[in-house]
Amino acid sequence: MKPKIVVIVGPTAVGKTKLSIEIARAFNGEIISGDSMQVYRGMDIGTAKISKEEMAGIPHYMLDIKEPDEAFSVADFKQYVHSYITHIDSKSKLPILVGGSGLYIQAILYDYQFTNHKRNMAYTKKLEEQIKQEGITKIYEQLKNIDPEQAKKIHPNNHRRVIRALEVYHQTGKTMSQLIEEQEQKTSPYDPIIIGLEMERELLYERINKRVDQMLEDGLLDEVYSLYKNGYENTQAMRAIGYKEFIPYFKNEYDYKRAVELLKRNSRRYAKRQFTWFKNKMKVNWYHIHPEKFDEQLQIILEDLAGILKDK
Repeated sequence: MKPKIVVIVGPTAVGKTKLSIEIARAFNGEIISGDSMQVYRGMDIGTAKISKEEMAGIPHYMLDIKEPDEAFSVADFKQYVHSYITHIDSKSKLPILVGGSGLYIQAILYDYQFTNHKRNMAYTKKLEEQIKQEGITKIYEQLKNIDPEQAKKIHPNNHRRVIRALEVYHQTGKTMSQLIEEQEQKTSPYDPIIIGLEMERELLYERINKRVDQMLEDGLLDEVYSLYKNGYENTQAMRAIGYKEFIPYFKNEYDYKRAVELLKRNSRRYAKRQFTWFKNKMKVNWYHIHPEKFDEQLQIILEDLAGILKDK
């Protein structure tokens, strides 16, 4: 039988972490973070990493396993999470994957095989050299022409992912989007139950803004500055929302108020992209959440989940 796995998705600040704890308590579960940035040590406040107190004694995986200057890919994520699901399932416990990035979650559910395509280092070095000499714009425009769908999902400053998407096309003649679509037709190695949380947009945006204010109160600026001061400015990790916005501030390129405005705006935009992805790409059991009625809605989710698990 395929291992059962509960996956909790939805936009940032909607309440996924709180729900995961309650599900783990109710169904003897253990939790795997589906956030690609929570793997980094020292990046706690800006990634909304769960605290030891919030964990309530429930084992959590995929937290603090990398240094901020270490690369971390979808393939790495997949390898780690597959092993943790096997480990949790072997103890007759319920694996609960809390996401996160839509692509990363899909890579687990459909066992995406990105590593089958060998790297062409000569082509990679050629693109890297072109970026050094001319900047990223031409390369990114090339990706937009070849694979506009994938280009929308990759920030132009994420050179590694832009290069990788072009490299896959160069090697296979197929775009990354085509390969992903083909692999989505595969049967999942798991028996997944996907729970999605959604919230009225204005209310969600208000929660995101308040969360940013709370992060700043909790010391986010000091956390980012410490990473910046220790030489992590140009790492993959520091391109994350909550970190990249403050680097120009440290360089006196704009003021603190502008940095906070950008952080709130980027967080809201990210939430919108997350919601769109999960709505369009995955078969999700959606629940409309309101903060003041969370306990009432939690009981409905737990009852529904109990019924689904019983039938599987």
